[in-house]
Amino acid sequence: MTISALDPKTALVVIDLQNGIVNRPQPPADGASAPSIAEVVSNSKALADAFRANGLPVVLVNVAGAPAGRNETPRRMPADVRADYFNLIDGLNTSEDDILVTKRSIGAFATTDLDDRLRESGVTQLVFTGIATSIGVESTARYAYDLGYNVAFARDAMTDLTAAAHENSVSTVFPRIGESGTTEEILGLLADRA
Repeated sequence: MTISALDPKTALVVIDLQNGIVNRPQPPADGASAPSIAEVVSNSKALADAFRANGLPVVLVNVAGAPAGRNETPRRMPADVRADYFNLIDGLNTSEDDILVTKRSIGAFATTDLDDRLRESGVTQLVFTGIATSIGVESTARYAYDLGYNVAFARDAMTDLTAAAHENSVSTVFPRIGESGTTEEILGLLADRA
């Protein structure tokens, strides 16, 4: 699997690389393989820098709440949230041109003006990275696909609470809604644009 092409106006969408998520303990491996949080952060940073260098939009998404609906899984938000829990991690090299989005839902479209902002910029394709693959990344990507965007995934720049959940999204869901590639492959496509 690889990404066949990047549209002239492609945006990188980085999901939930914020202190409270990146700095929590990573669960033990469950027999399958998923990138480590350190790999996700490193690859997302490399992609963000390359997108900016090519004059392409970078969308940085954080989560600061959740829908009120009931579910069977208890909320993972700790009771004693530190003041910087919702802040994006240091080192993303945030630019004043970046699109910053704070969501209060699983996906980044439902409770924000992200679609309007992307369309104003002429964006037709989105490349996704972040945490968690099967939750925030998948939910946002499904919505993007439904909205008509070309969707792509940097599969080594995302991870999940379990490797099995990550693998299910990458191997079963993502091929139905977009294309997947590695950070290196995407960086190569960006380099070919020059």
